[in-house]
Amino acid sequence: QLQASGGGLVQAGGSLRLPCAASAGTFSLYGMAWFHQAPGKEREFVASISSGGSTYYRDSVKGRFTISRDDDKNTVYLQMNNLKPEDTAEYYCAASFYGSCLSDDMDYWGKGTLVTVSS
Repeated sequence: QLQASGGGLVQAGGSLRLPCAASAGTFSLYGMAWFHQAPGKEREFVASISSGGSTYYRDSVKGRFTISRDDDKNTVYLQMNNLKPEDTAEYYCAASFYGSCLSDDMDYWGKGTLVTVSS
């Protein structure tokens, strides 16, 4: 079970940190990812981190967002800096045993947390 939190309203240029906590289990074996879904749009990949710590980002967030994980706390984080209005979306964390970045390949999903960036 995954539980994302940390969303809220922030002005453009601001920062938010989204934690996603997993229930106790084999968290360290899973690749973790963040997706977002803006109103009226499809869910999109944002960032991922493998069980070994390798990271991957969509182009629009490179240099602004950082994904990290703490396996001792069963938690993955998304640090979002220099936020833009177009980052406004529901953000979801997900887990993939095979470390996929494709939403269809995710094994577990958490409920979303809403991020709203005002201009």
